[in-house]
Amino acid sequence: MTGVTACIVQARMGSTRLPGKVMKDLAGWTVLRHVLTRCQAIPGVDVVVCATVDEPACDGLAAEAESCGALVFRGSESDVLGRYLGAARLVEADIVMRVTSDCPLIDPEVSGETLALMIASGAAYVSNTSAKARWPKGLDTEVFGAAMLEQAAAQATAPHDREHVTPWIIRNPELPKDNYLAPPGLIPGRWTLDHPEDYAFFQALFTHLPPPPYLAGWREIQAVLDAHPEIVAINAHLGV
Repeated sequence: MTGVTACIVQARMGSTRLPGKVMKDLAGWTVLRHVLTRCQAIPGVDVVVCATVDEPACDGLAAEAESCGALVFRGSESDVLGRYLGAARLVEADIVMRVTSDCPLIDPEVSGETLALMIASGAAYVSNTSAKARWPKGLDTEVFGAAMLEQAAAQATAPHDREHVTPWIIRNPELPKDNYLAPPGLIPGRWTLDHPEDYAFFQALFTHLPPPPYLAGWREIQAVLDAHPEIVAINAHLGV
């Protein structure tokens, strides 16, 4: 493959706060299947790669990703930056979109518009994850050139930079950056899976959504949460 835009989804089984979270069931699908299916629907994305860990504990995760139609790259658990680079090289990506596997409500429209902003603006890095952007945590999308990923992987040495993939790119003052901003008035809630309370939040929310393979967008999800503040309260104390 050449000239592709790759959405790379990092996933592992070793979460300390909620082990095996990406393989938990939500409305009959694993969390990972929700994420990968939504990523496959992002406008402008040519291929979805699940970047997981080269350990036996992740064999089932890798098989689930393949069953979803995603490609799989396996690498270091701690060097996630190196794992992303390997996944990008696997598909000869020109543009990389970073999504994490704890976001079962990742919105194809929002992610696609983040990608479109990068292409239109010519920025080296565009995201909707900054405090300025104000999207709910769980719609997190970062987009950058594969050349930037190569540069970061070659020069970043701090463990924090290797684990979190993009800090070196974000700090680089020579790289132009942009933010995809949420509509005015949208509350930046917590739509991510990291704690048991987050899982309880999703279980409650999904009872009010059509079952898979329906992909509810952020407006529909927000409408449900506006109508059911008791769902928001389940994990609100964890912050965003």
